[in-house]
Amino acid sequence: MTHNSRPARRVVLGAAAGLSVLLAATACSGSPLTANSSTGATGGTGSSGSVVVGSANFPESATIAEIYAGALNAAGVNATTKLNIGAREVYVKAVEDGSIDVVPDYTGNLLGYLDPKTTATTPEEVVAALPKVMPSGLSVLDPAKAEDKDAMVVTAETAAKYHLKSLDDLAKVCSQLTLGAPPEFQTRPYGLPGLKAKYNCVPAKFTPISDGGGPLTVKALLNNDVQVADIFTTSPAIPENKLVVLSDPKNNWLAQQVVPLIKTDRLNDAAKMALGQISGLLTTEDLIALNTEVSGPKKMDPKDAAAAWLKDKGITK
Repeated sequence: MTHNSRPARRVVLGAAAGLSVLLAATACSGSPLTANSSTGATGGTGSSGSVVVGSANFPESATIAEIYAGALNAAGVNATTKLNIGAREVYVKAVEDGSIDVVPDYTGNLLGYLDPKTTATTPEEVVAALPKVMPSGLSVLDPAKAEDKDAMVVTAETAAKYHLKSLDDLAKVCSQLTLGAPPEFQTRPYGLPGLKAKYNCVPAKFTPISDGGGPLTVKALLNNDVQVADIFTTSPAIPENKLVVLSDPKNNWLAQQVVPLIKTDRLNDAAKMALGQISGLLTTEDLIALNTEVSGPKKMDPKDAAAAWLKDKGITK
């Protein structure tokens, strides 16, 4: 992602066994990852009398925010939403100043924003590093298994033609292919520089496409104007067009798990437990399905999509 509001585009990212154990042990508790987080708060609401859930300015974030709010209300914590408030620079400051109390974020991009020099890449490393760089008064709760990150994507035909499953495979034929991605991909560490440094992958040509892996990028890929494209892993276009996501064994992109970023003293135990329950349930497949509902032909309202998901998971009736 390159939108700074989106998972950052992206600073940049699956859930290894060790993290799965951590999630299994802690997801229901909703315990913050930060050592100085207050888990014994009794108010649990902001000065307005309710928890205000914010979102970045893209549909996936708004949908997750509605899921958070619905789960909080189901747990007896009065919650409202303030959606599409802007990029990470905006919403982190909003949590700091108390305008919002919680916002869904992405582990790798949040870490990269707070510590641009981070060397963490794996899920475990990113989760371990986040508490050390958290601004005073903020904390993160348990991350979900759900992840949304940049990926190199090809058509099924291209994958079959060149026997592509991973970026290691891509490196062998990279010099024969055109790569399409946002303009900043040319200079971002995880873009062309990262592909060259980690995989020795230098495409024959780079085509800048300024829609963040959206319809124009997908169209270019399907038309074979580009043979490789930077598309986010939760894009509905991937299953719709049977596109192939190439694995990233050398972690060019940081782990990007969905994580609640909170104003620590504004959420009580019930609120943290409710958000922890969501983290324990939300999967990447859920994000793809939700994005399909909201951004696909149905154009479902994020609140309605969230309500249906919460009901399906048994959190609401």
